Formats: sequence, structure tokens, C-alpha cells
Amino acid sequence: MNETSGAGTRPAGIDGSQLKGPFPVGEYAAALRTRLRELARVQVFGEVSNLGVRAKAVYFELRDQTGALPCSMWRSDYDRIGVDLENGAQVVLGGGCDYYPGSATSSPSFSFRATGLRVAGEGELLAQIERLRRKLHSEGLFDPQKALRRPALPRAIGVVTGERGKARDDVLAGLRRRGWAGRLVWAFAPVQDRRAAPLITRGLQDLAAVGQVDAIVVARGGGSVMDLMAFSDETLCRTVAMLSVPVIASVGHHTDRTLIDDVASISCSTPTHAAESAVRLHCGDARRAAAAAAGRLERGGRRAVVERARRLTALSRAPAEHVASERRRMHQRVREMRAAGGRRVAVEGEVSQRRLLVLRRQAERLAAVSGREDALAATRARELRRGAAAAAARRARDLERLLLALAAHDPERTLERGFALVERAEGEGEPVTSAAAAREESAVLLRFADGRVGARIEPEESP
Repeated sequence: MNETSGAGTRPAGIDGSQLKGPFPVGEYAAALRTRLRELARVQVFGEVSNLGVRAKAVYFELRDQTGALPCSMWRSDYDRIGVDLENGAQVVLGGGCDYYPGSATSSPSFSFRATGLRVAGEGELLAQIERLRRKLHSEGLFDPQKALRRPALPRAIGVVTGERGKARDDVLAGLRRRGWAGRLVWAFAPVQDRRAAPLITRGLQDLAAVGQVDAIVVARGGGSVMDLMAFSDETLCRTVAMLSVPVIASVGHHTDRTLIDDVASISCSTPTHAAESAVRLHCGDARRAAAAAAGRLERGGRRAVVERARRLTALSRAPAEHVASERRRMHQRVREMRAAGGRRVAVEGEVSQRRLLVLRRQAERLAAVSGREDALAATRARELRRGAAAAAARRARDLERLLLALAAHDPERTLERGFALVERAEGEGEPVTSAAAAREESAVLLRFADGRVGARIEPEESP
């Protein structure tokens, strides 16, 4: 390197430093470019990302799991090869390091200058996937998800898919077909390119952290092996295997097989099939069965209520009917006792009259037999008459007391003493026996000894 630069004399270096220089930055940048171009030219492979096609050159990054390399290619070389690169494509590049030193108005940049390019074949990608498949299987990561229990009717389902992809509509169609109306939690993420695998992984972790999600569906439509490479990502597959929520994978078409299909709880051929697998119970059938059971329960309940109401109505009438029956029975007994007392008085009177007649005849015979005994016979006759009269008087008093006792229990006599009986205006003269029952009646009948009169119940005034 020269000791001076176009800008003037080289300044003094750092005190005590053993490093060479200082050199002008442009000179050092040129020397760096020369040294980098002298490095061996090699072939590298990886995934294309951040692709930008310009008029003079093509710029992109080449990435894999452990690093990234900025790459560039002259447009003339790119057009000569005749390929159409896309983000996410696996390619093999041939070239070497290059460095643009920049200037006072432009920034420097390093790139891997490619002079040759080949898109990696599906055979190479499939071999790479197969090696990772054997590795994950040997570690036992295909089994944890298979052991998880999947509810037949989940309360909430998480879905990881593209926001505007057809797979989203297919999942909704499958859930509608099942008649499911639970909670749906979306985690939208890219499903193709280098950003897809990390964002899908994050979406799965976020859904599993919700806590109420019972199953997660990962859905994407079909595509080439290159398009589906994100779903064979090692980090993504390990994350799925370790989740505590069952994952239902539906990536690609019937013939496509990615690594997420192996580690998931179940693999489905289409997003619609995945939705139906997440909801194994047809909600329409269950809803109809529940509706039928609810109808039967409602009808049975209505019958039970009607029967109970009838029973309560019958029980509510029983006290009034019992009182009326007892009243009729007492009236009948009073009439019977009155008739029996009258008959007893008549019979006893007849007996007394016959005895008196017998005594009179005996006295007459005695008087006819012995005149001397007339006075005695008369006296005895008088005594007998007095005794018979006294006995008849006692028996009459006894019967009178019995009649008075019967009359004291006769409801009709109670009415004759000035009392009144309150009866319902409607019905068969059922008595109203309490103030609470009277308040429930708008009108009643007051029964006196000589008849009934109507009365209206007025509401009580508030104090």
C-alpha cells in the first residue's frame, strides 16, 4: 500500500499501537476486494429468499438452518441460464466472494458473485426429507401426538393456515358440514418461503398456550416439494411432537407427504377432511337428538304439572267437603235424637197411664172387697198416683234436659240466638272459616236463622 492518499499526507497513527497503517480507507477497501476475489471459487446450496431482479443484476440471499449468504448474479448470466427463480427454491450456486468498495456517496457491500446456477431436483429434496424423517423416528418423535386424546366434540379449535388461501375456506366448509358452532381461533401465517416455518411454529405455540383450544388444524393446499418444504422443517416438526394439544395436519394433496404428517396426531388428505376429523361427532344429529329428548322431557313435565295441579285441587276441596259432610251427619243425628226423645216420652207416658189404670182398677177391687179398707186403699191409691206422677215428672225432666242438651249442639239453634254463618257465594253453601279465606272472595252469603243475605268483601285500608 502507498504511504499517501489523494486526500493528502497520511496522519499519525494511534500512540503505542503495533498495527500497520493508518491506510486510506479506499486503498484498504480495494485491497480487501482483491484479497476476497483471490479466495477459492466454490459451489454452495441453500434456499433462495429476498429475490430481486434488476435491469443489470439479480440479488437474493441463500439461506439454510445455520447461516445466510448475500448473493448476486449478472443479469446476462441469469438470462443465459434460463431459469425463473422463486423465493423458497433450493438451488446450487457456483462462484466466489466479491466486494464492492463503495465511494463517498455509495455504501460498500459484500456478496457471493454467482456465475452458475442449478435448481436442486426433487430427488435431492426428498432424500434430505427422508434422512430427517429417519432421524425424528429414531428419537421417538412420531409417537407423542398419537397418544393424545382427541375430543369428539371440541369446544374450541385452532387453525394455522394462510390468511387468504383456499384452505381457510375449506376448513370453514368442513366445520359447517358438521354443524359445529364452537369457538374458532385463527393463527394466520405464510405457508411457503423461508419465513413460513418459523411463523407456523410460533402460531402453533401461541394456540397451545391459549389453554382452551382442544385441537389444532394445520392446513395448506397442494404444491411441489419445494412449495411444501416449510412443513418438513426440523424445528417445526419437533415443536409439533412436543405440544400437549393434538395437531391435525392437512398439507398438500393425497400424494404429498411432509414430515409434519408423520409427527402430527393424525394426517388428512384435505383441509375439509381435517375439519371433519377435528369434529368427529355430527352436531346436526346430536342437536336433533337433544331436541327430541328435550321435547319428550317438556311433554312429560307438562303432564306431571297438570296431574299435580289436579291432585292439589282435589286436596284443596277436601276440607270443605269434610266440613259439609260432618255438618250433614250432625244434622241427621240431631233429628234422630229428637225423634227418639219424642218417642221415648210417648212410650213412658203410655206406660205410666197403663200403670195408673192398673192401680185404679186394683183400688176399685179392693174397695169392693172391703169397705173398711176404702180409706187405706184411697190413701194407697193417692200415694201411688203421687209416686207415678213424681216418676212421670222426673222422666219428663230428664227428657227435657236431654232435649236442651241436643238443642245446644244444633247449628240451627245457634243461628236462632243471633249468630250468622258465612258461606261462599258460589258452590254448594261451603262455609268460609277464616279471614284469609274471606279476603280471597269478592262476595259471600250470610246465613241467618230466617234466610240468607248477600255481602261484598271490601279490601282493607292500609294503616
